[in-house]
Amino acid sequence: MPNDTRKNIIDIHCHTAGIGAGESGCFVSPALMGSWKYWVYLRAFGVTEQELKREGDGLVMRRTSERLAQSERVASAVILAMDGVVDANGNLDRSRTEMFIPNEFVAKETAKYPNLLFGASINPFRPDAIERLERAAESGAVLLKWLPAIQHIDPADERLIPFYLKLKQLGLPLLTHTGKESSFTSAKEELGDPERLRLPLFLGVTVIAAHAASSGKSQGEDNHDRFLRLCREFPNLYADISALTQINRLGHLQRLLKQTELHGRLLYGTDMPLLRTPLVTPFAYSHVLPLRRMVEIARIANVWDRDVALKEALGVPELVFNNVQWMKDTPPLP
Repeated sequence: MPNDTRKNIIDIHCHTAGIGAGESGCFVSPALMGSWKYWVYLRAFGVTEQELKREGDGLVMRRTSERLAQSERVASAVILAMDGVVDANGNLDRSRTEMFIPNEFVAKETAKYPNLLFGASINPFRPDAIERLERAAESGAVLLKWLPAIQHIDPADERLIPFYLKLKQLGLPLLTHTGKESSFTSAKEELGDPERLRLPLFLGVTVIAAHAASSGKSQGEDNHDRFLRLCREFPNLYADISALTQINRLGHLQRLLKQTELHGRLLYGTDMPLLRTPLVTPFAYSHVLPLRRMVEIARIANVWDRDVALKEALGVPELVFNNVQWMKDTPPLP
């Protein structure tokens, strides 16, 4: 454990969800709702469908805030909205959208809790995308989140140049999924290729590659290798370390940490609620951690504190936990 154990860490990658209860505007597609993943996610969020119907979708964020308040290490979390797929006219296409969590709902709910921050999501192919981006910034958004393979967004599309320039002007970083996507029922995997981020990087946008492109291949090459090549070219490319302790990504965190020159550009994230599933367990690391240490970590009650302890044990330096230079204005700690 580091000597400085102040509660000062920001989780930049934390999801929420909703079924439309309490007039939230959220929805989940029939395909995802009919999948076993839907029930896993509800359990991981610590809610039941009946509770959401009774109390409203804001319950997910309330319980997230309550659990986070009990952490001794993590001060706040960015809660991510989730825009959907749009049709040829730029309107929301519900038939191709697996999950929709509107900005207005997330902005309203996060404003209730001092330890939750607003992460916006806007499909840039909406006709009013720039206006939506300005409204999100006015509502306190600290970043913009994309999941290209699910939202059908090609970051390399030159039609997005005005949107990117507005992002840069507003000082909002783009947190975008890189690598293979397996949390939904279907995905356009080619859109997770890190090389597709060259356009916003060239234009000077601060880009955060979620999961450091730690899974999948593009054009026969590991996505992670393509990410590392971009890092050498663009100092405005960052990455978060969310999901990198999951059992389906074993070894990726240690591989990333070998790139010591990137430690100043690695950011702490959890990919909550996946952190609260069997995908993450210290006992998956018996090849690198002694049994006593794994047991100590497993006994930590708070899920954020347990995650920090596991990542520290695996070699994540204190610098990574304290990196906040991605933010235009660092918020005061709660």
